[in-house]
Amino acid sequence: MKKSYKIEVDCPNCANKMEDAAKKTTGVKECSVNFMTLKMQVEFEEGIDAKAVMKQVLKNCKKIDSDCEIYI
Repeated sequence: MKKSYKIEVDCPNCANKMEDAAKKTTGVKECSVNFMTLKMQVEFEEGIDAKAVMKQVLKNCKKIDSDCEIYI
């Protein structure tokens, strides 16, 4: 399952770090962040609760950039 999320991030470098943090989160199969459109595309593993995974993704991203936001 793929989903798109609106994000808030200050710079392209931070967007890349958010993408890396999301990719390392359990339950995320693939992730891409587009700084220009402020969108995060996430593909989840089969049978995963997307909301629960995205809460963990946000937590992981906040460790990198405390100002970032993902609108779940």
